Amino acid sequence: MDSIKSGREADADFSDYVAARQHALLRTAFVLTGERASAEDLLQTALAKTYLSWSRIRDPRAVDAYVRKVMVNEHTSWWRRAWRHQEHSTGQPPDCVGTAAAGSGQADGVGERDAMWSLVRTLAPRQRAAVVLRFYEDMSEAETAQVLGCSIGTVKSQTSRALASLRRQLSEAGATSPAGGS
Repeated sequence: MDSIKSGREADADFSDYVAARQHALLRTAFVLTGERASAEDLLQTALAKTYLSWSRIRDPRAVDAYVRKVMVNEHTSWWRRAWRHQEHSTGQPPDCVGTAAAGSGQADGVGERDAMWSLVRTLAPRQRAAVVLRFYEDMSEAETAQVLGCSIGTVKSQTSRALASLRRQLSEAGATSPAGGS
C-alpha cells in the first residue's frame, strides 16, 4: 500500500513540476528546434524520459538541468537522423513569437529579434545549444558544459564559433541592406 501511495505522490510531484515549468521548458525547446511543433515533440519526449527517471532525481533544483540535458541530447540525436534532412523549414518563426511583443508595445524590436532568430537557426546544433543555454537560459559556462556533457573549453569554443558566425552574418547582412543595416 505504501508503494502505491508513494507512486501517487511521485506522480503528483511530477505533474506539479510539469504544470509549473512547461512554458519555460517549451521556450527552451523552441529555441533549440526553431519550430513550434518540433519543440512540442522535443519537450514531450524529454518529459517522458524525465518521468521514467523521476524516482532517481534526488535534488529538486536539478530537475530543470536534467530536462534541458535530455532536450539537448534528444535534439542532437534527431538532427543526426536522416529524416531530419527531409524536413522543410519555412524560415518563418511561429506567430506566437511576435504576438507577445507586439501586444506589449515592443513591436519595433520584433523585426530585429526575428532577423537575429533567423541567423541563430543557421548555426550548427551544438553551437545553437551553447548559445541558447549561455545567453537565453543565462547559464554559466560550467552549467552549460554539464548540460551538454562536454568540457568548459568546448563550451567556450562552440560559443566563440557561434558568435563569430553570427557577427559575420550580421556584417554581411548590414553590407547588403539598402539602409546600411538600420
